[in-house]
Amino acid sequence: MKLAQKNTLNQRTPVPVSLTQLGFGGAPLGNLYRKIEDEDAQATLDAAWDAGIRYFDTAPQYGLGRSEMRFAEALTRFDANALTLSTKVGRVLEDCAPDEVTPEAFVDVPQKRIMFDFTHDGIMRSYEDSVVRLGTERIDLLFLHDIDAGTHGQDGEDENLRQLFKSGGYRALTDLRDAGRIAGIGAGVNTWQICERLLGEADFDGFLLAGRYTLLEQEPLDSFLPLCVERDVGVILGGPYNSGILATGAIEGAHYDYAPAPEDIMQRVRKLTAVCAAHDTPLIAAALQFPLGHDAVKTVIPGASTPDEVRQNVAIFERSIPSALWSDLKTEGLIRADAPTPTDNNHAA
Repeated sequence: MKLAQKNTLNQRTPVPVSLTQLGFGGAPLGNLYRKIEDEDAQATLDAAWDAGIRYFDTAPQYGLGRSEMRFAEALTRFDANALTLSTKVGRVLEDCAPDEVTPEAFVDVPQKRIMFDFTHDGIMRSYEDSVVRLGTERIDLLFLHDIDAGTHGQDGEDENLRQLFKSGGYRALTDLRDAGRIAGIGAGVNTWQICERLLGEADFDGFLLAGRYTLLEQEPLDSFLPLCVERDVGVILGGPYNSGILATGAIEGAHYDYAPAPEDIMQRVRKLTAVCAAHDTPLIAAALQFPLGHDAVKTVIPGASTPDEVRQNVAIFERSIPSALWSDLKTEGLIRADAPTPTDNNHAA
């Protein structure tokens, strides 16, 4: 794999958005599950930059603005013309009383509460607030954050799409893009079905999809990923470890899809691990590289909260994986026979 190799999210945009194949996900820097000191957060971002990573993603949700504010400091040191930055809209942060704070698994957060709003005014306010927190108008990609039923239930998803298409939210996104204030629009979600539904309603440039196309899940091969190729829509793959189990292996307490892994998943991961071991390949390396086998997937963005984790991500991303490993995974029925693998296309080393 080549970290410095860049893919284009969407050829149709006036200025195509360039992405390094390995990106940096900013959720941990919002103090996800544990507090990170400011100096450690900056050292982590510097380690990513020094490693050649040039795509960075964040969101207002991550630490109720803390992640974006930490990115702001790093952006003063980085070459803005050499990087691609994405953030998200749909969660508006409001000042509130201490007992109203909604941290959503983040600790040591500012005194804010989250209000979901996918209307025109909600999108614009969310965007403008992010510009202030990031200290720059140089935001390349703007993603609708958690607009789907996985977060809101089906009735909630339907209402969010009504706001988006009937109350001006989509118009706000396209106006920002047409004015050159952003380069691309999409959604950052945990389900591929909402991405397919959005593509049925309007044009989008790309999606940040967390955890749904991995060594454990290839259902998007049936319709969503082929549609992305057909429509020239790029996919940024977050959560390549399915909430952890593809990084840790089937250890006690391993997590899958944000919950303790069920026994059938544990058994499958044990089999995946055995095949990888037979080819002297860590499971985590196969998990990180696998999604890039598909032409629709442009980059993967594992999280990191320390410089050592960044360096580990880079090392396993650049590790050579024998093509026989992928063949054996297919022979054993552990990944789909029709799943393209990194050696099948131009993502190969």
